Amino acid sequence: MTRVDETLFEGAHYLGRPADQTDKIITRRAELVKEIPGFCDKNLKLLEIGCGNGATLLLMSDCMKECLGVDIYEGHKKVFEEIKAEKGVNNCNVVIKNMEVEDLDEKFDRLICFEVIEHFNDDKNVKRFGRWLKPGALCAISVPNKWWIFETHGARLPLLPWNRVPLFSWLPKFIHERYANARIYTMSRIRKLLEESGFEIVEMKYIKSPMDFLKEVALKRFLVKNVFGNNTTTVPFLSTSIFIVARLKTAVE
Repeated sequence: MTRVDETLFEGAHYLGRPADQTDKIITRRAELVKEIPGFCDKNLKLLEIGCGNGATLLLMSDCMKECLGVDIYEGHKKVFEEIKAEKGVNNCNVVIKNMEVEDLDEKFDRLICFEVIEHFNDDKNVKRFGRWLKPGALCAISVPNKWWIFETHGARLPLLPWNRVPLFSWLPKFIHERYANARIYTMSRIRKLLEESGFEIVEMKYIKSPMDFLKEVALKRFLVKNVFGNNTTTVPFLSTSIFIVARLKTAVE
């Protein structure tokens, strides 16, 4: 029996809102995961930590045996069940907070976790992921990229009602984390965190901004076509997130 540990999110300032199933960032993440050699397999079970409304989980359902998502808001599960019924998916489920998951004595083969780690009360809690995974399990994780020009999760800034101030994320860590709604990462920082948590890094990429925050106007169409069309980039300033493929080295009890 597996128990979801709700203390992961204690003390979080801001947990954001889940992206809609039609958002480009959702389809982009699913495409990147499906490109990972050996990740998808109809004999394997997938776990998503911080699944929101389950939009990504449902996109992965066609290439996995079973999918389980964990989230902390009951409202997200309600939306998930509606989408699940609409799509006719029968191998995905979502559990909330510390509910017990019956009939899951086996640990999971694969894990995905997108834009969630930054909200943990302490990012060292990533080590807990190993409790739910088999040794050698592959993981696909994303975190906010420090070098994107806007603060993706906003900040609690005095006298500045607009909380996505350009280049705020570039400030030193001790200043940023005093005011920001969530942590941000460089490649070296997330690599160090995952390696200290029992994972080995397989690959790291910068995910291009999906431009989901812009209205459907000519400017957005131009940017998507000419600048942000590809899923990944080697230019940190064009990237909202870092995408990491990692493998669990040892089991965690």
